[in-house]
Amino acid sequence: MSKAVKSLRNRKEGGGGGGLGWEDGGGTFGELHPRTGKLVTLCNGNRTAQRTQPVQEFNHGLVLSREPLRDGQVFTVRIDRKVNSWSGSIELGVTALDPSLLDFPSSATGLKGGSWIISGCSVLRDGRSILEEYGQDLDQLGEGDRVGVQRTGSGDLRLWVNGQDCGVAASGIPTRVWAVVDLYGKCTQVTLVSCDTPAQEEAEEPVSGDEVPALLHGQSRPDNFPSSLESDNGFSSMELSEVVSNAILSAYNGSSLLSVSLGSPQEAGGTVTSNDALLFHEKCGTLIKLSNNHKTAERRRPLDEFNNGVVMTNRPLRDGEMFEIRIDKLVDKWSGSIEIGVTTHNPNNLEYPATMTNLRSGTIMMSGCGILTNGKGTRREYCEFSLDELQEGDHIGLTRKSSEALHFYINGIDQGVAATQTPPIVYGVVDLYGMAVKVTIVHNHNHTDRLRRNNAIMRALSPDTGRCAVETAEPEPERLLFHPNCGQKAAIVNEGRTALRPHATDDFNHGVVLSNRPLRNGEVFQVRIDKMVDKWAGSIEIGVTTHNPTYLQLPSTMTNLRSGTWMMTGNGVMHNGTTILDEYGHNLDRLKQAGDTVGVVRREDGSLHFFVNGAAQGPAAWNVPPNVYAVVDLYGQAAQATIVEDADLLPLPEELSEGNNQLSPSSPSSVGSVTDLRFHHLHGSNAVITNGGRTALRQNCRSEFNDAIVISNRALREGELFEIVIQKMVDRWSGSIEAGVTAIRPEDLEFPNTMTDIDYDTWMLSGTSIMQDGNTMRNNYGCDLDSLTTSSRIGMMRSAKGDLHYFINGVDQGVACSGLPPGKDVFAVIDLYGQCVQVSITSASGPMDNSLSTSNITEKSFPIHSPVPGVAHRFHASCGKNVALQNDGCRAVRVAGYSHGVLFSMKELKTEEVFEVKIDELDEKWSGSIRLGLTTLLPSDVPYTVTGLPASTLDLRSKVTWLVTGSEVKRNGSLLRQNYGCSLERLAIGNRVGVKRCADDTMHILIDGEDMGPAATGVAKNVYAVLDLYGRVTSVSIVSSSVLEESDGTKPPSVTSETCSEEEEEEDPIPAEEQSPPQTGIMVFLENHGRNILLSNNNLTASRVSSYNQGIVVVAQPLPRQQLFQVQIDCLNPQWTSSLSLGVIGCCPERLNFPATACSLKRCTWLIQRDSVFHNSLKICENYGPNLDTCPEETVLGLLVDANNCLHLYVNGMDQGVAAQDIPQPCYMLIDLYGQCEQVTIITNDTIPVGSEGGGDSLAQGDMEKADMVDGIKENVCWMPPSDMNTAKTCEYHALCARFKDLLLLPDGYFSDDPKLNLCYCESCHKLRGDEAYLKRGEPPRDYALPFGWCKFALRMNPRHEAANTSKKWHMAYHGCSVGAVRRILDRSELVSGGASIFICKQAKTELQNGFQEPPENSAQERDPFCILLSPTLRYSGLEAFATKVLFKDMKSHRQHTAQVAFQVCVKPGSYKVGPQSVDAGAEPLDPRFSTGEMEWVTKEKGATVLCGLLVRVE
Repeated sequence: MSKAVKSLRNRKEGGGGGGLGWEDGGGTFGELHPRTGKLVTLCNGNRTAQRTQPVQEFNHGLVLSREPLRDGQVFTVRIDRKVNSWSGSIELGVTALDPSLLDFPSSATGLKGGSWIISGCSVLRDGRSILEEYGQDLDQLGEGDRVGVQRTGSGDLRLWVNGQDCGVAASGIPTRVWAVVDLYGKCTQVTLVSCDTPAQEEAEEPVSGDEVPALLHGQSRPDNFPSSLESDNGFSSMELSEVVSNAILSAYNGSSLLSVSLGSPQEAGGTVTSNDALLFHEKCGTLIKLSNNHKTAERRRPLDEFNNGVVMTNRPLRDGEMFEIRIDKLVDKWSGSIEIGVTTHNPNNLEYPATMTNLRSGTIMMSGCGILTNGKGTRREYCEFSLDELQEGDHIGLTRKSSEALHFYINGIDQGVAATQTPPIVYGVVDLYGMAVKVTIVHNHNHTDRLRRNNAIMRALSPDTGRCAVETAEPEPERLLFHPNCGQKAAIVNEGRTALRPHATDDFNHGVVLSNRPLRNGEVFQVRIDKMVDKWAGSIEIGVTTHNPTYLQLPSTMTNLRSGTWMMTGNGVMHNGTTILDEYGHNLDRLKQAGDTVGVVRREDGSLHFFVNGAAQGPAAWNVPPNVYAVVDLYGQAAQATIVEDADLLPLPEELSEGNNQLSPSSPSSVGSVTDLRFHHLHGSNAVITNGGRTALRQNCRSEFNDAIVISNRALREGELFEIVIQKMVDRWSGSIEAGVTAIRPEDLEFPNTMTDIDYDTWMLSGTSIMQDGNTMRNNYGCDLDSLTTSSRIGMMRSAKGDLHYFINGVDQGVACSGLPPGKDVFAVIDLYGQCVQVSITSASGPMDNSLSTSNITEKSFPIHSPVPGVAHRFHASCGKNVALQNDGCRAVRVAGYSHGVLFSMKELKTEEVFEVKIDELDEKWSGSIRLGLTTLLPSDVPYTVTGLPASTLDLRSKVTWLVTGSEVKRNGSLLRQNYGCSLERLAIGNRVGVKRCADDTMHILIDGEDMGPAATGVAKNVYAVLDLYGRVTSVSIVSSSVLEESDGTKPPSVTSETCSEEEEEEDPIPAEEQSPPQTGIMVFLENHGRNILLSNNNLTASRVSSYNQGIVVVAQPLPRQQLFQVQIDCLNPQWTSSLSLGVIGCCPERLNFPATACSLKRCTWLIQRDSVFHNSLKICENYGPNLDTCPEETVLGLLVDANNCLHLYVNGMDQGVAAQDIPQPCYMLIDLYGQCEQVTIITNDTIPVGSEGGGDSLAQGDMEKADMVDGIKENVCWMPPSDMNTAKTCEYHALCARFKDLLLLPDGYFSDDPKLNLCYCESCHKLRGDEAYLKRGEPPRDYALPFGWCKFALRMNPRHEAANTSKKWHMAYHGCSVGAVRRILDRSELVSGGASIFICKQAKTELQNGFQEPPENSAQERDPFCILLSPTLRYSGLEAFATKVLFKDMKSHRQHTAQVAFQVCVKPGSYKVGPQSVDAGAEPLDPRFSTGEMEWVTKEKGATVLCGLLVRVE
């Protein structure tokens, strides 16, 4: 050991001298601020922070430093604990916000007002990304890693990871900032270990950077590679990097990868020569067969035996020597798989165990994803890979470093430090357990295996070093090929031109390939699909990334990358894993034939375009940086693709000539038309013209609904038809396409938001209304444009008489209007409004037959006129003293000052009615801006005079007022939320702002027609709009009108607006009490569903055919009120975790683009998942009903929306209570076949609506009489599950308890033959049965508690007691005992005094052969041996003082558990005395049903107890 290392170890052990990041050094220790996020608890002198509920919640874990950081001070924390339930991890940074005044957000990225946060490998300022690729990825840090932040004297922010500076993350940091740590996602606990400056560390004795990581016991992985090269080998740090680089580049020449001589360890029997090959020892497990010169080991009879497959190396491992094996064969019969590790036992002297985890000394093994030391778990989650999930061909390796650290490698990737103090002489050991049948040792001269490790080494090297090595090896090639570094399941052939997944039918991902060099501007990268398989869902994905393939650790699919990546997947576009375009281009999943091509190009302006079969799909993204690499993901069905050489010849969208008739893949016809009609190059700001002028689309269709007007490139001739086909629609907005003609030339047209805003020379069809110059001429025209769907065709024609005709799917709808100006040119106009996103000109456009030029329809022509507009909103006369109303109350002006500008609407707002104003004037000398909201205050009943209204709406508090000011939402002046929507202070002249109250009692703000989402909830029904002309805004005009008078065609689209026909509005409403429950027809699943769903059985059965997600199905018919909808779980697959979720969705699902899982639905969705309820992906209720993940097959689940719009869940016919309220109507039932759940069937069609006549004896939940509730016991008024449905048969907890019972070797004759009497009382099972917590038993009745958390195994009763009906006449109680007393009690068939009593059982502390170890008896057992203690609740009898805990190892999961046993007994009334509890006598009652004075029953009467059941609890 070098002097530097010894010095460092002395400092660490002795506590002398503090440096950066050392916990026990003498450095400065600060504290965390006592004010934290709501889920954080502090301890250890405010130096340790822990996030509570780490498995249920992932955020609200924000902590800050107690004091501001000093210049140069590094605020360092150590990661103590992580969980794998979430994505993301610790986030660090600084903020200028004082923690004592801070309103803590849910996460650090929500901090504003001068905050810099490092999240993953990105740097954010006030929530916005300012640097994509920085430093080390914080999400990859493990337990024991140290990370810190520093503000330098020059105002720079730096990140430190394990004592290493990652460079400048941001500049311009204020002088007074506090450190920020967010316990986010996986990170659940940190400890503040240092607040030192780097100068303190520089004063220490220098330490080799390569040796430090191995010496830190708390650190999970080294930071420098390779850690096995010692600094005393004679290399400087730079020389060492060069040596490693040269070793990598010369791998194919057979040179040694790490050619450093390390001394061989000495064995007891002598010295091992340095040139001994590493082989398997000839002595091995009883079922092992060795071959290939002892390099291959195989387990015999793999389908009959799963263990006795241990093999060891023929000699000890040397320091830094890699022991690596390849998995050659697996079988799919057993659970568990290969285990690998090291042991100090000499194979010559070892008696081989059945499995290596049985050894209790000198052994370290990796099993699954954890580390076992001497058979006991020391690290539960060592790495993200699990050995049980590896496939044939995967590699596993290990090495013992000279620093005594043990590392494991999977496919060449270092998984970090598994153990820090490995003995000096260890042998490699492999356990061919379970699925693993055959392995082979991989030696260093194997070039293929060397290359796999070299890829990991290149990624571990610093970017500069790795880049230098590659650039010097070969110049950048001009030819565009695939890079040799590809996905785990991919291969590159054909000189780099072809990529394939050789085993495409075995796996659907890990097929990512990248180009070998960055794309040049305008260079098209195009590939041809050569081979497809029909086993999987999904298909090829293509895009670009900023990541260099040389250093990129390739993910399973490119959409998992969270930085610098743009991908086209399906018919959407994703950026950094998030969808930015839902409806884009041709759906790649529908490319089913070999020969289809896909391409991508980045243009000089930074826009990204995709091609499908040579057709440009239009711009997909903007501001894409230069020097991006092309990416192809051979996903799902795509098995092989080849680069097309002539891709550079493809025309770009703007380069397509006017005469180019090339159509997009979704065009209605592939035959070019002779017409020269195209869309004009001038258009609305949100419109895009592609396909040579034949196709028009609206970009950002999910966030923009207007500003997408397109016009024909020339005037229409008489009798000429202009026809378009709708190609894409989105189900987000109300309203749809509008079409017409205008006499305004395109060059003279200032394109408005919508064409109905034009007030001259324009005729439009909007919905069913014919409008001229923005005014309605005629309603109920022969067609409704809002009802058209994808593939519908719309045509317009001006006849020779000057009549305007519309054609729908080629059918003339008659004269729309007459009197178009003769001799004046008119141009066709299309407004891509609302739901309509993309249209193309069809081949039918052009001159029509002469018979159609003059219409023969005898329909009356309507003269052109301008009707009176609808009734507009007005301001109320009661207003602030500085306000003057103009234009009959439609305009308001503040004439003085900056305040006293309060305004009210004239009338109450109806549900969904928008009150909207336009900003006319601003005065920039003032700050602040308009305020808008709703109030229950009646303007006519204002308790002030007109001049006495408050100066600001914030002071309106006599009634409830909800107000949006800036980006804050307030209720009666109290802050409800921050960062809402777009700040009102940014509004300018011409911007529109509106407010409405929705049907779900929420307030929404609209800016320029775009809904900002719910601002406040629980808004009263009778409210007025309230507005404050404050600060900059001095004048506004009302631009909205009443709901009843407003035309459907002029309403701005809304994500929640619903449309209905006039006939529906005119129908007389039926009183709710007179409405009978609706009778529905056959309920079936909708054809629109997740891509992995297959419908059968007349759409009554839904099955997930692949993967674990993409399994959303929706019922085609709306769910009527008071109608119970039920499905049955048909099939569960235990291969996956989690299970189905179900709920309702309030929007029409026919055109909904379903995400991978239902929890991603964020619009009008209520979802029940596990035991929680979610609304729009936010959790609103916990511990509701049973855990759906534990529902067995044949469970019947149902949903019902009652008359009060409340959602109920039914499980096997039992109502679980209200899950959510204010469910809209109509709503649709939604089911997500996720994880284990693979098939469900609708059974609703055979049931009777709840509350309807003819229901027999069935009762609704609300129909229960008071007599049904007696002593807290609710009678079961719902139908019960089938008698043969035993929930325990699939309960894993019940199976675990049963395996423990089997270890006791109790005779089966003691137990009942009826398995239905064996009941599991885990949380899921007792909720599924609807068990009450307390019951009564005996004569007279006495309460007892059900054994929740235990598992009952029924005992066979004496026939004498059965005849006497003892189980019903006697009282019920519990008796806790030790494991050793169980057999003696069963032998006597009752609890008796003496040796059978738990209070005198004193077994020695020995390890039993059955695999569990019993702890010493509690001292509480030293009491009166002639008394038998009982209790009506297991919360007392189950205390460890009575039911002692034992350790045992579950042979199925190979995990350690603790177990307790107790008996459920019938007690003869009058034979016992009720007394106070003798254990924890001064404590609070253990069971709220029983007081401390009645917790303990004592009996001395022999024969007064009868055994009913054996109870087991396992933890």
